[in-house]
Amino acid sequence: MPTQTSPPRPTAAELDLLRTLWPLGSATAKQVHQEIIKERPDVSYATVLRLMQIMHTKGLLIRDESERSHVYAPAQAQDSLQSKLLKDLIQKAFSGSAKALVMAALRSGISKKEREEIENLLKEQDQ
Repeated sequence: MPTQTSPPRPTAAELDLLRTLWPLGSATAKQVHQEIIKERPDVSYATVLRLMQIMHTKGLLIRDESERSHVYAPAQAQDSLQSKLLKDLIQKAFSGSAKALVMAALRSGISKKEREEIENLLKEQDQ
């Protein structure tokens, strides 16, 4: 029985595209391009389409070819991929210590609002 392997870790450009696609759920390359150019007008449609095709080949995106314009969707939910990437980061950069990761993040500077949100989350978990 073949083993099921998870999709590879996305590159920085692929992760940017996923952050655009996750809120949409599924979309054509044109729709993704229209969202991306709102913040990065220098990105061409051809670049977005090619990246999406590569991501499909790598298993990061699934593609519905039943319509004339192919519709793409993330192969993994946002929280699932982020959890996987976070676990990898904790293992590689912090010797497996989640505490070390949190301490480094807190030392790097957080806003007062972020601090309050963290404190509220910790209080909720204590209850």
